[in-house]
Amino acid sequence: MIKPHGADSLKPLLVENEARHIELAREAEGLPSLLLNSATAANAVMLGAGYFTPLGGFMNRTDAISVAEHMHTETGLFWPVPILNVAADVSAIEGARRIALRDPNIVDNPVLAVQSVERVETLSESDIDLLTERIFRTRDRDHPGVATFISLGRHVISGPIEVLNLSYFEAEFPSTFRTAQQIRDEMYERGWRSAVAFQTRNPMHRAHEELCKMAQAATGADGVVIHMLLGKLKEGDIPAAVREAAIRKMVELYFPPNTVMVTGYGFDMLYAGPREAVLHALFRQNAGCTHFIVGRDHAGVGDYYGAFDAQHIFDEEVPSGALAIEIFRADHTAYSKKLEKVIMMRDAPDHAKEDFVLLSGTAVRGMLSRGEPLPTEFARPEVAQILMEYYRSQAA
Repeated sequence: MIKPHGADSLKPLLVENEARHIELAREAEGLPSLLLNSATAANAVMLGAGYFTPLGGFMNRTDAISVAEHMHTETGLFWPVPILNVAADVSAIEGARRIALRDPNIVDNPVLAVQSVERVETLSESDIDLLTERIFRTRDRDHPGVATFISLGRHVISGPIEVLNLSYFEAEFPSTFRTAQQIRDEMYERGWRSAVAFQTRNPMHRAHEELCKMAQAATGADGVVIHMLLGKLKEGDIPAAVREAAIRKMVELYFPPNTVMVTGYGFDMLYAGPREAVLHALFRQNAGCTHFIVGRDHAGVGDYYGAFDAQHIFDEEVPSGALAIEIFRADHTAYSKKLEKVIMMRDAPDHAKEDFVLLSGTAVRGMLSRGEPLPTEFARPEVAQILMEYYRSQAA
């Protein structure tokens, strides 16, 4: 299989040795505690699940600045987004060399991980400006990713971690959440030598379905890994459980057997556009995927990024050979009334806008909440029904 990023084998930080797990859990009871924010907890889960191989823990300020400015750590490891433990208040861990990291997303805040503290540093205002400008390409506080980042605090706690559990993801999404190694193992069991990954934080309509099929055919991949984000989104996005039900129904009815894996990962959406697209590609390589679909406005929000900035970054800023995974560059896909099938819009220069079935997100939500069926050219009826039931429940 394709090698993980920066290593010959995955380096998950989840402690699976029972004796070591018991030892750490006991130690954590007597350690100073830090209640994490959701973003840091998500980083810990990704480190634990092996997606952030070969990192051994949280970055320090120097590495964070280096990654933001140059997309590599001080030692030269290619990395697109700083992986940080950022806190607003560190008084409870002052002077501690070992700390218990507590989960903000579970009742009673159980210990998620134990960290060895190498440094506790404070980000200056200029540091914050640099990080937001480079990671998000904007310092606009209306940008949801910027707003979240600047709300986390100024204190950076760096050092290696040992992860005790993977938060709520395994319990709430037992049929979907998978570690990087579990995805690799299932590929092996299926006999796949190659796979194309599809990132989604939304339900999948006809255009997404056909895009996955196009990408598999174009790359010659054995299958498609539909990899759902299961963590925190912005207000108004559809919950993971609803997305999962809709996607599984689509796969069951409209894909050939043994061509799709429906999986998920525990991370919060950054809405960082191009930089997040690179991070998405990197951890799909760690999950064993050989190709990754990057479409129009990948990981974007609002009008902060150009339509294809998330594709251009791989040509303009990612050094040659930095990643082994290959990028499948996709255009906006939509149903062509002329050709009576879903196509990439770039492949139809003779088409005008009115030749496609196009619906805005606002229009789709409005139709579903009113109980109106979506055009079959836009959404599979079985998928639309699941979404319609969700919107009706919200309106009730």
